[in-house]
Amino acid sequence: MKIKSFSIEKARKAQMLLAQKVVEKDDFPCPPQTVGGVDVAYIGNYAVAAAVVVEYDTLSVKEKSVSIVKVKFPYIPTLLSFRECYPMISAIKKLKELPDIFMVDAQGRLHPFRLGAASHLGVVLNIPTIGIAKKLLCGSIGERKDNWAPIYDKNEIIGAAVWTKKNVKPIFVSIGHRVTLKTAIKITLNTCKKYKLPEPIRQAHITATLKKRLVKEGVELG
Repeated sequence: MKIKSFSIEKARKAQMLLAQKVVEKDDFPCPPQTVGGVDVAYIGNYAVAAAVVVEYDTLSVKEKSVSIVKVKFPYIPTLLSFRECYPMISAIKKLKELPDIFMVDAQGRLHPFRLGAASHLGVVLNIPTIGIAKKLLCGSIGERKDNWAPIYDKNEIIGAAVWTKKNVKPIFVSIGHRVTLKTAIKITLNTCKKYKLPEPIRQAHITATLKKRLVKEGVELG
C-alpha cells in the first residue's frame, strides 16, 4: 500500500515527542469500576476496530462499539501505532460512556521507542491505558516473582511478563498512560478469570473478528 504523504522521519519524531508525555502514575479511580478493551482486525486496506466495556468486578459486558475505517498508514514495524490508533479512536468515540481505564491489544512502554499503540492512544486521548501483548517486542525477561517477571531493557524496567494461567506462556503487560506497572499487572490478573487473555481484550477481539467475518461474507457492510 503506497501512501505518499507518510513520512517515517516525521512519524519517528512525533513518536519520540509523544513518548515524553506518557504519565507513569495511577491517575484514575482505583480500583476501577469499569475496564475497556480495544482490538483491531484487518480486511485488505480497511481496519475493523472494536471497543468493549466490562464491569471490573463481574467482567460482564456493558457496551460494545465497532468502527470500520480505511487504513491511512502502511505497516511499518515499531510505528504500528500510527496505523492502529485512528481506527481505535473511531471505535472509542462511539461508546456512550468511557470506562475508567482501557486495556489495549498492543504494546505500551514495552517498545524500542517507549511508545506502542497503547501509550500513543492514551496520550492522544488523555485516557488511562494498559498495553497487553502476546509477543515480546524488546527487552529481556528477568527473575520470575510468583506470577510475573520484570522485563528489562538494560537497567530499565519497561514491562512485565505475566502468567495468567498455569502451564501457558505469559502475556506481556506494560504501562500505556496514566497507570503504574504494578497496577497494570494487578488489573490484568483480576480480569483473567477463565482465559489467558484479560476479558476486556478477549471480548474486543471476539467483537472485531466477528464483524470482520460478517463483512467478508457480505452480511454487514458498516
